[in-house]
Amino acid sequence: MGESPLFSSGSELATLVLTSGVLDRSLTAISDLYRSTNSNHEQKSLPFSIKYEVFKQSDLTIIAFVTAPTCTQNHLQEGEAADLVPSSYFKEQFFEFLCTKVNPSFSVNKAAIDLFISHQNELSPLKNEISSSISTATRLIITGHSLGGSIASLFTLLLLDSIDLSKYKRPLCITFGSPLIGDKSLQQAILEYSTWNSCFLHVASHLDPLPRLFISRKSSPAAGLASQTSKYQPFGTFLLCSEQGFSCFENPESILGFLVGMSPVGNPNKEMESVEYGNIVKRLSRKAICEDVIAWSQDETDAFQASIILQLIAIGLLQLQQLQQQKDLIKKINKQEKKFIIQKRKVFDPSKKLNDMKIYMAYLEWYKKESKAQEVGYYDSYKTEKFASDLDVVLFKKILTNYWKDMVKEVESKPQREGAAFRTRWLYGGTNYRRMVEPLDIAEYYKGNGTDYQSQGRSQHHKQLEKWLDENNAEKAKQANKKPSTGVNVAKKLSVASNLTEDSCFWARVEEALLSCRLLKNDKANEVQKNKLIEFEDYVIESLKNYAVSPEIFLNSSSFMQWWREYEKIKGTSCDTTLAGFMKYHKDEYKTGEWEV
Repeated sequence: MGESPLFSSGSELATLVLTSGVLDRSLTAISDLYRSTNSNHEQKSLPFSIKYEVFKQSDLTIIAFVTAPTCTQNHLQEGEAADLVPSSYFKEQFFEFLCTKVNPSFSVNKAAIDLFISHQNELSPLKNEISSSISTATRLIITGHSLGGSIASLFTLLLLDSIDLSKYKRPLCITFGSPLIGDKSLQQAILEYSTWNSCFLHVASHLDPLPRLFISRKSSPAAGLASQTSKYQPFGTFLLCSEQGFSCFENPESILGFLVGMSPVGNPNKEMESVEYGNIVKRLSRKAICEDVIAWSQDETDAFQASIILQLIAIGLLQLQQLQQQKDLIKKINKQEKKFIIQKRKVFDPSKKLNDMKIYMAYLEWYKKESKAQEVGYYDSYKTEKFASDLDVVLFKKILTNYWKDMVKEVESKPQREGAAFRTRWLYGGTNYRRMVEPLDIAEYYKGNGTDYQSQGRSQHHKQLEKWLDENNAEKAKQANKKPSTGVNVAKKLSVASNLTEDSCFWARVEEALLSCRLLKNDKANEVQKNKLIEFEDYVIESLKNYAVSPEIFLNSSSFMQWWREYEKIKGTSCDTTLAGFMKYHKDEYKTGEWEV
């Protein structure tokens, strides 16, 4: 089945938002709050303050944020208004969960975060109250105007970390005429979790200078929408509106250029004036989008480009008579939007490919059983390319490895809370994959005459999957208030014949032990190699005591048995260790789970 055609749904999304009534109700809450603020003489006297109120309705709970007009003018127009402060400045109090290994820090507008921090004694209890009382029956809207919209965005981010979005409706943050609040790293932290990004809707009028206040004027459509020149970067969906109409956009690169390009002709440094969004929304909700252009677009052979043109005209960036002169701009935006949509389609979704991965793992299980039936473990079969089916295993191993590498990369880039939940959900599958496939990676490595796999050849994604398992086991032990169990349960003994070896690097240790035996043949006084072999022997017997090793290692043609035979020759009559006794008297008991330590 072919891939569905590209389509830019900005106009349709904008129409849906405008006709849903949610914008009107959000603006009503903001207006009511402003009236309350204006009648409160104490509030007027505070130059740097937030006013908020919770409006509970039958199907909606709306939290509205506004700031005093003097607060917006004084702190967004002063010399340091565009300053960004790094997350180290505030992350111990807020937003540490947004930091990841891939994206360890980000920056936020100083005026917005200072205002937010100064009200933490009010906002933190509000967050706790809302997150504990959220229900599946009502939708939560967080809204704000101007600098109040910036506070609404920050509060929503704080709230998202404490809500389980798999159980409850996602909150929606709607801002009106708000400046951008953060840099590229903040944008990336939010974009990495697409559900979070979809929780933000920013409404911006072409008459309002605030949404483009911190954007470099080099980021204009005429300059090719060069978003890299701006320190501030957008996130979420933007509903852009002009006298001609409206449309929604998600592509951050395009949004920057559109915001600047929509600026009306005049003095860019003109003092900020209040824009009445209530009237704008009411007018646009009744307005049909560019009726004259729709007739023209029927002759446009590229449906995607036609939809882009309609949206550009709707937000006032193009006029119908300018189409021929603006061919290059249209082509550039068309290419940019297509690239963005294609990238969205390529977002890694592990659940979509999970069934395929189960099939590939089942094939490897079959390969393991077939190799065992031939008295050759699957590790040695793959290493020596003994069977024709080994070629299929190469392909399946590659597919599985690419999947789990993408999975690890995805988890590492997610905010901490979401990444932890992701790790737990996929831990069992990742552990099975690592224990099944890493021995094949080891076989390839030593077949190519490699040495010291664990420090020089091991893939980072294997290390990370093992680390997650160790952390999970430690956390379980901590919750149970005891050390990790070292005992062996009955079920583990009885199923030992079908179990995978728990240490996925077991065969790398075997290969290094074989290498030590060969080195000792040439230099019998080599104490370093002798000690390595003693350590390996101790490691093996401890693994056996825990029933942590597959009985496949005892197959006559296995590399482990090859090592044991060479080691016995080196030890000679002095080979009377615990492992020697086990190999002589208890090996068969182990295979059936009957060996008692």
